[in-house]
Amino acid sequence: MLLKDKQVAIIGGGPGGLTLARLLQQKGVNVKVYERDADQYYRQQGATLDLHYDSGLKALRAAGLMGEFKNAYRPGAERVTITDNNAKVRYTERDAEPVSNLDDVYARPEIDRGPLRDMLIASLQADTVVWNSKFLELKESGIGWTLVFDNGTIAYADLVIAADGANSRVRKYVTDIARVYSGLTIVEGNVYNAATNAPRLWELTNGGKVFAHWNSKTIVLSAKGEGSLSFYTITKEPESWIKSPGINFNQKDEVFGWFKQRFNNWSNDWHEIFAGDESYFVHRPQYYCPANQSWQPLANLTLLGDAAHQTPPSGDGVNQAMLDAVDLYESLCTEGHATVPEAIAFYESKMLARASVVTKEAMQLVNAMTAENNLQFMVDFFHTKNEL
Repeated sequence: MLLKDKQVAIIGGGPGGLTLARLLQQKGVNVKVYERDADQYYRQQGATLDLHYDSGLKALRAAGLMGEFKNAYRPGAERVTITDNNAKVRYTERDAEPVSNLDDVYARPEIDRGPLRDMLIASLQADTVVWNSKFLELKESGIGWTLVFDNGTIAYADLVIAADGANSRVRKYVTDIARVYSGLTIVEGNVYNAATNAPRLWELTNGGKVFAHWNSKTIVLSAKGEGSLSFYTITKEPESWIKSPGINFNQKDEVFGWFKQRFNNWSNDWHEIFAGDESYFVHRPQYYCPANQSWQPLANLTLLGDAAHQTPPSGDGVNQAMLDAVDLYESLCTEGHATVPEAIAFYESKMLARASVVTKEAMQLVNAMTAENNLQFMVDFFHTKNEL
């Protein structure tokens, strides 16, 4: 085995990195995951995720975790309602039967990000995840690397895999290809105890998702299993605004003021997002990696997920990261490559070709979601999908 007696370091404890760790441990590989969070429950773990048969679910099948997933996913959370700016329903799946056949190639079961991460962590050997390890730099060390963290600790690895997300600090060691601003920005947030703090919107989501569209703007709501409501807005903003928005996103009143101005022709139904005090907000400008990117493979360092091929939000990011984990695992452990560098080169060629297609599709989707006729596009999109 190529990784026999080698130490592998995965930087980043998201779904992609944790999936890879699980797969490698099944083959007896010595692997550590270095995660910046202080502990497993340090911060809110984002919105809900829909896993796809040939990517996210494929990874869980390879990891032997479909039983655990069936106990953790939320049947019915995949049901979509589409509204206009006045919260008038234009399309809904709220009466559809919840997804139950996870062997259906069209099934896209939903799971909250937190429970998915917890499930993956629980599948690893004790002490695999090294918490409070914010990556600082890499230093060449013999045939491997010394990893330096900002808490003063160091670690050695023969092979390093960067799974540290869109703002990867490791990517620069592999390539200097810069990300491109998509022209879109997201204001993301979470309303806790939504049945009380945002009852109208909570009922509208019906345990699933709401996509609201009107004249180039979009609001997405997702009900979560613990009773909170995650949301994000998608708007077209100049790069100058994202660098200096003039808003303190830690101040709800300032974000609400921006929202009322930017969504001034939307009804007051959406103001429930800001009605209670149990909420948070964060600004996420949307960048993407060029679809035609390529680089010379390194012998002992590679990337997966958003660190390698970030796209705007299209429902495929986590799925692609988990599929990267499967492809890299197979290249290193099951496909019979003669050397680690050969396995990395093969993986990156396959990954970049796939990511190129996904990036172009993601840009087409988000551009349509923020076009003048975005409402009609999305209604037609879901009607067509259901006819397949």
